[in-house]
Parts: sequence; C-alpha cells; structure tokens
Amino acid sequence: MICLWLSAAYSNAGEKYLAKAMTDHLQCYPVEMLSFEEQKPIIIKKSVCLAIIYNELGAEPLWVSKEGPGERAEIIFKYLKNAGNEGLDPAVYQVKKIERRWADLSQTSLAELDTLLTYNMLKYTHDVSYGQLKPYMVNPKLFAEAGKRGFDPLKMVETIRKTEDLEAFFQSLPPQHRQYKGLKKALVQYSGMTYSGQWPKIILRESIRPGDEDERIIEIRKRIALLENTGVESLTTGNLARFDDDLMKKVIRFQLHHGLEPDGIIGRNTMRELNKSPQERLDQIKVNMARWRWHDHTLGDKYILVNIANYRLFTYEAGELKFSMPVIVGELQNQTPVFSDKIKYLELNPYWNVPPSIATDEELPKLRKNPNHLVDNNIRLFSNWQEDGVEIDSTVIDWHSVTPSQMAGFKLRQDPGPGNALGRVKFMFPNQYFVYLHDTPSKKLFSKQTRPFSHGCIRVSEPAKLAAFLLNKKGDEWDRERVNHLIDLGKREVLKIRPAIPVHITYQTAWVDKYGQINFNGDIYGRDEKLYQALYIK
Repeated sequence: MICLWLSAAYSNAGEKYLAKAMTDHLQCYPVEMLSFEEQKPIIIKKSVCLAIIYNELGAEPLWVSKEGPGERAEIIFKYLKNAGNEGLDPAVYQVKKIERRWADLSQTSLAELDTLLTYNMLKYTHDVSYGQLKPYMVNPKLFAEAGKRGFDPLKMVETIRKTEDLEAFFQSLPPQHRQYKGLKKALVQYSGMTYSGQWPKIILRESIRPGDEDERIIEIRKRIALLENTGVESLTTGNLARFDDDLMKKVIRFQLHHGLEPDGIIGRNTMRELNKSPQERLDQIKVNMARWRWHDHTLGDKYILVNIANYRLFTYEAGELKFSMPVIVGELQNQTPVFSDKIKYLELNPYWNVPPSIATDEELPKLRKNPNHLVDNNIRLFSNWQEDGVEIDSTVIDWHSVTPSQMAGFKLRQDPGPGNALGRVKFMFPNQYFVYLHDTPSKKLFSKQTRPFSHGCIRVSEPAKLAAFLLNKKGDEWDRERVNHLIDLGKREVLKIRPAIPVHITYQTAWVDKYGQINFNGDIYGRDEKLYQALYIK
C-alpha cells in the first residue's frame, strides 16, 4: 500500500489540522493498482497522480495555508482560468470547482483546493507544453505525437516549487515561434468577431462571376468585410448586389488566403470556404495550435518547414523567411508522416532503390505486360538486396511466373539520369518512415492546385535552390549555379550538411504567412475533424 502520513512537527495547531485534512482527503492505493496504472501515463489518473506526489512530498498543502490560497496559488489559478488564450478549454482544468473552493477557509475545503490546484496545474503544464494526451489515447497511430507519455508529475511539481519567477515559467511553456504566436493572435481576432444570425449556408448552383448581379452578393460582401475586419458599416453605397471590380479583388485576396485558385470567380470551392463561420474557423485554429504543441518548440535558427496540407516548403534563417516552393506530398493511401528530423546530407544524381512494395504492386504488373519495362526505364535488376547480389537480365525472365513475394526479394535500382524517379537531387534525413525530400522528372504536376501524388516522400520543385540553401554557410558560399554545375557532371556525389539542418514536416490547415496574415487551406487527409472530436467531444 502507498499511504500518506502526517509529518512529525507543525508550528501550530492550524497547520496540523490542515495536514490532517489533507491526509483524510487523499486516499491509500495498493501497490498492485499503481503498477497497473503505470501502464498508462500517470497524469491520466488523478487519484494515482496525487497519491504519488503527496506521498513523496508529505501530506502537506503545497499552495495553501490555513489563511487560504497563497500568491503562487493565485498565479497558478490565473493561468488555468486563461487557458483559453492557448486554445485550451478552462473547464478541463476544473476552474469553476476551484472558484467555489477559493474563499472557503474550512480545512476540508482548503485540502481539496490544494489538490485541485496541484493536479490541474500539472495537466495544464503538460497540455500547453506537449499537447493533450487525449488524441493519443483515442487513436495512438494517427496521433502518435500527441502528449508526452513519459511526463513526470512529481519532477514537474518539484521544478515549479523551486522556480522563483512563476509567471515567467508559465509564459515559457507554449511554443514561442512565430507560427504558434500567429495562430494565438488569430484566435483573439476570430474570438472577437461578432455577427448576427446563424451564418446561414449560401446555396450556390452556378458560379457567380464578375459583372453578375445577384442578391447573394450582398451577404458575401458582409462576410468578406467581417473577415477582413473592415466592418459591414462601410457597405452603404453603390449597387451592393453587383459583382464589381472591387469585390473581385477582395474575392481573389480571399482565395489566396484560403488555398484556392485565385480566379476571382465565386464557385463551389470558394463558396464552401465562405460558408465556414467564425466559430468553425476558431475550432480550426485551436486544432492547429494543438498540432504545434506536439512539435519541437524551438524550430532552429536555420531550418526547413514543410506544410503537407498546403503542399508547400518554407526555408527560414535567423527568423526570416528566405523563400518557399511548391511540393508534392503523399497520396491519401500513402500519407506523408508528421515528424521532425535533421537533414544530414544530400545526394546529387542519386540511384533509386525501388521499394519492395512498389516493385510488387507497380513494377511487376508492368513487366508482365512489357518484359523490356525495366530496361526502357534504366532500371537494373539484382538477385537480392545483399552486397553479393548478382545482376540479372530482366528481359529473359518469365514475369508471369514470378510471385509477389519473389518480386519483393529482387533489388531494382534505377541509375542516375533525367528520367530517374528521384530526379537529380535527394535530401536525406534517415528516419523510421523512410521518407525524404527529392527532385522529380514530373515537373508538370507542380502546376496543379492540389498535389497529393507521391508514395509518401516529398517532391520539391526547385531542388538546386534548396540544395544551395542547405549547403551555403560562411566561408563556403553556394548558389544554384554551383549546384547545377555538379549535377551536370552526371556523377553521383554525396555532400554532407554540416551542421545538420532541422526539417519539420507538419500538417497545418491554419497558418500565418510572413506578414502575419492568417491562412487556411484544405484538409487533404481529413484529419481536422478527427482531431477535433478527440480533443473536445467526450
């Protein structure tokens, strides 16, 4: 059994009675139960979490005295009440229950208040630092990054008790980078939007084009004015039902900030985004703030950020956006994973070792139709994946007799060249997902608005420019011309990145641009609703 015992000495009877109330309020737990509970993160189970903390620190109040809650208790409670500023729900941290106990100086109430502050402070500290554990508990595969399973409540309590500036400590917990702060600012912006009615869905059967006159345009003007924070009171002159040039410019601006084709026409996709209410956008912002808490809070001085949902790669150095470029990401059945790593080297004129899954699912059917398929595509066939694998003439094999399992045992390697599936450059950051960045010979795909076409890796549109960014450093200047010169030599060459550069592969459907403007884009993998359900629906 783990039980709580009174300390031997107290300065006065009031403290003794309060400590006795603490002991009575807390419970004893069998060691077997604790062992079972420890299979889950301790923070999940309130009673076990508190038993461990107060057993180690003594059954004494941490934040209150017989006179009531102290100054540190007030700071803790302030951050719990203001959890909404971080996109969190204050109700999760039992704010109302704490309020009811706050002014009650009875010993039993003070004992309960102390434990309420301890547990909810720990929950908030964990959630704002690492993200809520709830999504992971609901779907550990989809939300593998959510929360911190190894979070140590006792160690955190000890850290907080030793911290002199508690205000600064709590302020330091959330991510401090511009993307998170930008979403936090947008949270305030959308929370302050006031509009009458229920934001009814505007039905669109045919596209509304510049020059058209339509009564629905009046409501569309109001919505854009609200979202641009220009105020609906400005809509007082002219024919408000006519789609004029001024409105067309605003529609294009709206489309650019919502991941849409900027054609100035109010079609089905544009109307879908206009029909999303400020409350829906608030929910979207909160979901994306949650995602940022799963990532490293320090992105790095020089780093690459890929937004899967926006099909775009961004490069940053010294807090400044250097450039961005379109990328191609994994298709729905081969989704690009979310994680952070460091790019350690890049490979010019790379080989492509065809993954067994692609060899089995795609190459084998093609070979059965055309035995020259591998030769036509500059792909060589080896007997196995070992170093002693022997090269085989693929044109003499009866591919109809080769089973999928046998096909997976062959090694298929495409030689460097303009038709190589990896293009001319491969950017490597070895990881458990076998995902990397690379060039592609299929340049036309970058002109499409949505680009989920890969098997999970990320294809970049300007590989030489990205390579120069990674290689360039003081005393060793690189530009695209230098990279292209090496590529044109046609030789395979490995160039190490020193120091390694962080790469953050993210999934953000709400984000801020270099001007601090909030942007929204499509949810290509349908993850927003699943995450919202996991976070907020009981």
